[in-house]
Amino acid sequence: MTFTLKSLGLLLGLLPAAALAADETGMLDYLEREQARFAGIADAIWEQAELGYLETESSGLLQETLAAEGFAIEAGVAGLPTAFVASYGSGEPVIGLLAEFDALPGISQTAAPHREEDPDKHSAHACGHHLFGAGSTAAAIAVRHWMEDNGIEGTLRLYGTPAEEGGSGKVYMVRAGLFADVDAVLVWHPSDRNAANPATTLANKSAKFRFRGISSHAAVAPERGRSALDGVEAMNLMANMMREHMPQESRMHYVITSGGSAPNVVPDFAEVFYYLRHPQASELEQLWERLVATAEGAAQGTGTEMDFEVIHGNHSVLPNETLAQAMYANLNQVGGVEYDIEDLAYARELAKSLQGNADDLAAAAARIEPMELEQGMGSTDVGDVSWQVPTTELRAATWVPGTAPHTWQAVAAGGTAIGSKGMMVAAKSMALTAADLFQDPELVRAAQREFLQRRGEDFEYRALLGDREPPLDYRR
Repeated sequence: MTFTLKSLGLLLGLLPAAALAADETGMLDYLEREQARFAGIADAIWEQAELGYLETESSGLLQETLAAEGFAIEAGVAGLPTAFVASYGSGEPVIGLLAEFDALPGISQTAAPHREEDPDKHSAHACGHHLFGAGSTAAAIAVRHWMEDNGIEGTLRLYGTPAEEGGSGKVYMVRAGLFADVDAVLVWHPSDRNAANPATTLANKSAKFRFRGISSHAAVAPERGRSALDGVEAMNLMANMMREHMPQESRMHYVITSGGSAPNVVPDFAEVFYYLRHPQASELEQLWERLVATAEGAAQGTGTEMDFEVIHGNHSVLPNETLAQAMYANLNQVGGVEYDIEDLAYARELAKSLQGNADDLAAAAARIEPMELEQGMGSTDVGDVSWQVPTTELRAATWVPGTAPHTWQAVAAGGTAIGSKGMMVAAKSMALTAADLFQDPELVRAAQREFLQRRGEDFEYRALLGDREPPLDYRR
């Protein structure tokens, strides 16, 4: 099935344009008036910088904000203490928005446009999830007021989804059936550009491989020891040999998380944490079996014992061009991020630290990227949602053009007006797209038809992380 901007125009042409324009103006005006409020919420979450499944204050702030605006809150869903579902309205259609709010460990940065660590912090929002959560909340509240003012029927839900960064929070929410009755899901993510093109990602699976040996004095009695670190190193050697014989689009990374504490003691415990990625879940599982085999061989060859714990697993994102076209039209209506003099001065200073940064930063921040299918190389638990319900994702320029995620530059810009301006571009675009879905049943049906065609008739969902319980302590 192929969808074009022309076909989108035909779809949107079915809508009552005059009525929509008035309604949209009211929604946009509301978000303009409340921008400082939602920027303050984002700033508060940025300051907290709470890690996955530990986002108590951040999740609580969003829940309190939504409850005060008339949303019914169901907290602690799917066995996740910081997950929640906020609902307004009743009946069909059921439109969902996603919110994230977890930070990343091991990075510290102030909002300065140069490298400046905050000595009091050891985590930070290097992926902009403080903006993600506050922006989705802003969109949901704007749509809720629009629904009430215009007598719109249907159910609006905002899903508070914790621990995206390696904790797969959404997977447990999918597994609990929380998306079973949803007609469409809208999501966004901070970026260094504005785009609404349909994009997919890599399926991803991770595990901690733990080797256990026999401790001994490394000089006096080495023959009595069996080094767990040898097991880790042997696994890593074979895994790196495996790289040569993996599909080009695959990705594999690891970090040794434990390797002993003293050179003169044969370590009896060592651990290595692996990520493996591929565009297709079926191919990923085959690669995973090969990776596990390297661990088993390493243990046998070094006289150690090995076990492993799957930490997380995400499906690739299933794109939906129908929804993406609707979001793209609304993003173009809203426009990109407009820098003022202070924003531009900040961006130019920060851009000195970037490789391949844009010459005209203001133009790059304001530009809307063209509509085209994109193969992303990252991974997200949004993927599992997208195989349950038609889903599309927007990106907004919350970072200085040229900024990569998971960097100090992303942390810094995310704590400034540049971040909050990008957040409001996303909030407005999502609100308008949600309004389209509530008013146009054919748009919902078209998205469903494409979803079923892309997913295939024989698809049966299986979580890549299996039946494990949520790793609520994975960031402790």
